[in-house]
Amino acid sequence: MTRLVIRIGTSIGVFALLTGLLPWSNAAPAQVSAASIDRLFSKFVSPRDPGCAVLVIKDGQSVFRKGYGVADLRTLQKIGAETNFRLASLTKQFTAMAVMLLVHDGKLHYEDRLSDVFPDFPAYGNAITIRQLLNHTSGLIAYEDIMEKEYSGIADDKIPQISDAGVLGLLKQQTGTKFTPGTRWEYSNSGYVLLAMAVEKRSGMRFGDFLRQRIFAPLEMTGTIAHEKGRDEVTYRAYGHTKTAPGWSQTDQSLTSATLGDGGVYSSLDDLEKWDHALSAHTLLTAKEMEPAFAPAIAANGAPLQQLDGSLAPLYGFGWFLNPYRGHRRYAHYGETVGFRTAIQRFPDDRLTVIVLANRAEVDAPRLAESVADLYILKR
Repeated sequence: MTRLVIRIGTSIGVFALLTGLLPWSNAAPAQVSAASIDRLFSKFVSPRDPGCAVLVIKDGQSVFRKGYGVADLRTLQKIGAETNFRLASLTKQFTAMAVMLLVHDGKLHYEDRLSDVFPDFPAYGNAITIRQLLNHTSGLIAYEDIMEKEYSGIADDKIPQISDAGVLGLLKQQTGTKFTPGTRWEYSNSGYVLLAMAVEKRSGMRFGDFLRQRIFAPLEMTGTIAHEKGRDEVTYRAYGHTKTAPGWSQTDQSLTSATLGDGGVYSSLDDLEKWDHALSAHTLLTAKEMEPAFAPAIAANGAPLQQLDGSLAPLYGFGWFLNPYRGHRRYAHYGETVGFRTAIQRFPDDRLTVIVLANRAEVDAPRLAESVADLYILKR
């Protein structure tokens, strides 16, 4: 069962897809060459290995866009700007936006309780707010841990994939949280799955349909989809892979790959460029309405939050890590799921965004994204 490992202090996004729609000499800053970025991704150039896609946006323009390797080892289809990768936890920024749109509509409120949205939720839901789900301070038990205990000793191929509704069902069987909501910080896939279910409940629409109608279609993100097997198809799809002793093994699906709110969106460099532009231009929500997404969670007494082990928690808003990098303000996230590694890093004061998407499990997407960002922010 794939688990997300939180890495504090690293950058949150790197995905590699470089096709150069604009001549580099016309778009990129003079001090950053295409060759310098290519060198960072030189290990991924084989036309017979899975790889990654990289996008750099500077001053509102795509200045570097390139794919390395192949999307599918069966067809050897090259990775391109249109290739759709499973975003894993980069999905959380879309889930957060869906919630914020419902707040805009007046159909949901950040201080609504779980029990307000789901009246049959156990009593412990009375203490958990939508805001706490968004910023990972709810204390919910990880649904992966519940599944691991429930299916102990059973082979993965004998266990059905769990859906968002299935996660809600598991959490309704619990009697409490790991800590008092709002007093600690712990990254929670459970929380974002419940947010997807809250969107369905308050909008009256399937979560994927809401994302399409309210986010993807208005932004013309035509290839982006919250994928549900049997209901839709991912076009130009990249499949996930893991390196093994004999060679590459396709590791595209896990027991948790059917959940949507915490990691089920597929997207491409082309579409994520549109998403980045919409965030900068405040296309979907006003700058004022977006402020909560970029405000770090704090304890009720105003102090910085701690994790369960007593260490300082990362700064986190709604679907975004907010820790600065080399003194530069940064909004970032990364994703890890079976066969995929993804990252996005946005530096608003530098007007710089770096995205890295990979369909091979050993890639350190956040570190690669930081290395690309270094080329820009260290040579000003």
